[in-house]
Amino acid sequence: MNSATSTLALSDDDKTLLLDTLKHYFGYDSFRSGQIEIVASLMQGRDSLVLMPTGGGKSLCYQLPAILLPGITIVVSPLIALMKDQVDSLTRQGIAAAFINSSLDAQTIKDIFVKLSQGEIKLLYVAPERLTNRYFLQSLSELSLSLFAIDEAHCISQWGHDFRPAYTQLHYLKQYFPQVPVMALTATADVTTRKDILTQLALNNPYIQLDSFDRANIRFTLAPKYNGEKQVLGYVRKQGDDSGIIYCNSRWQVEKLTKYLAACGINCAAYHAGLENDIRAIVQEGFTKDNVQVVIATVAFGLGINKPNVRYVIHFEPPRTLESYYQEIGRAGRDGLPAEALFLVADKDTARIKKRISEGDNPQRVNVEMQRFAAMSAFIDAQTCRRQVVLNYFAEYTEQRCGNCDICLDPPSQFDATEAAQKVLSCVFRIKQQGDINHIIDVLRGEKTTKVLQQDHDKVSTFGIGSGKTPGYWFAIIGQLIHLGYLQQDIEQQSTLCLTTASRSVLKATEPLMLASPRLQKASYWQNKKQQKNYDRALFAKLRELRKSIADGEDIAPFIVFNDATLSELARVLPQTSRQMLAVSGIGDVKLARYGQPFLQLIKQHIKN
Repeated sequence: MNSATSTLALSDDDKTLLLDTLKHYFGYDSFRSGQIEIVASLMQGRDSLVLMPTGGGKSLCYQLPAILLPGITIVVSPLIALMKDQVDSLTRQGIAAAFINSSLDAQTIKDIFVKLSQGEIKLLYVAPERLTNRYFLQSLSELSLSLFAIDEAHCISQWGHDFRPAYTQLHYLKQYFPQVPVMALTATADVTTRKDILTQLALNNPYIQLDSFDRANIRFTLAPKYNGEKQVLGYVRKQGDDSGIIYCNSRWQVEKLTKYLAACGINCAAYHAGLENDIRAIVQEGFTKDNVQVVIATVAFGLGINKPNVRYVIHFEPPRTLESYYQEIGRAGRDGLPAEALFLVADKDTARIKKRISEGDNPQRVNVEMQRFAAMSAFIDAQTCRRQVVLNYFAEYTEQRCGNCDICLDPPSQFDATEAAQKVLSCVFRIKQQGDINHIIDVLRGEKTTKVLQQDHDKVSTFGIGSGKTPGYWFAIIGQLIHLGYLQQDIEQQSTLCLTTASRSVLKATEPLMLASPRLQKASYWQNKKQQKNYDRALFAKLRELRKSIADGEDIAPFIVFNDATLSELARVLPQTSRQMLAVSGIGDVKLARYGQPFLQLIKQHIKN
């Protein structure tokens, strides 16, 4: 899926050098799909556009060449926290790297430039705003530069989902440094955004790598949102100590949900643009270092989340575009291990977003955003493999079902729902159309809530006639009755349910009513642990504790020591020597020398006991 018809020419010596460098610094024995072609094009001095899914190995495409190229690689990165994580990780792999941003004083920046001029730093991370400073550009022009790597390049496009004005100024790079190749990298960009990136950056005859957008390790699960806070709480509790992110559309909802989960004992924190910079930095660092289990956030908690062991992402409300959705769920499972994207769906949330979009001032922008939200709605309403819907949207057409989404795992089916529908409609009639969905469900299930008792609805004949079914079951049935026009929600009266004339035919059972079987979120939707490679889980837990202790001592994120995939392989192969440990993916010479012995000692002690 790239612009070349075959692998770019590399001599055997070049391939050997690249593989040796890959193993020595990064601990990998082979390249992932597309990586070696990207590196080869760069070594030949070509511009490039790289589209790879989050966790697909984009960073390595410029980090490895940076080691081998004679000059300095400038990496444009959107977030200060991401820069620090990247630099911490690189320096512990034996790669000289630094960053310059607003957190540094003038003397520190001056010292960094001295090291750059002396060839002591190979990679320098900067924010896009820094490159709009002419004085800074002049300082760069006095250095020997090999590459500009622009991460999160979709931010350059006004049609992108994370538009950032400073990115639009990066076209100056080709004017100031016409001989230095530019690599643009992103995880999500539709066809329009890709074209915009190429035009805005003025890339010259670029090598274009369009890798598969598929993140097969992420399970897509959609479920009706009928009691959102309790659903989220139950889900998070099932995940134990695993890390997760919950996305909401408003600061108010973030604060409300965070307060609820914290009161229920969940180790969580809120993150949104309304918080002070210092607080946001503390939350992100706490999450990165495994001190905060769950972050509840708006899209402000987005770019640059470099934490590989996020096991789930929950959307409490729908994003506006499939690009945003895919970018956000891509923060789960970056280590390649099983992860899940749970999406709680409610019609009122969808209606609210459509209303907000329609109120925009720019008609062209409104039209584009409506089209993109229509694609999001199609994903929500899909009755076929959800992964197919996403991949087809990104022009990666596939006819093969994924087998790892709620549709594939629990295919939609229909049943004779006449009796269930009659119970619902009769209940609405018996309480004189004086309750919303949740109240109807409480009456059907015989719940003696304050509202039910106050209105004497525990005395109606339909009280408790649906006690054998879950709230989710009845929510799914009522939702379909609304969609089919048998019930209406009176928005002006707190979404009270009302009967329509069409409901008479159902109440009289003039003909069977076929509805989709309620597709309730099942426990089996969550990643099947048996799908993971077999490994010693007790040892894995000990290895995580050791990793956390080492990371805390060095004041870095635990994954910088070793990620979960590496720990699980250590717990599976049980290496006894440094040579055996070096064969584990993710462990190179530098990390072996730095961290190998304590992990080997722990493994040996575990086996002995």
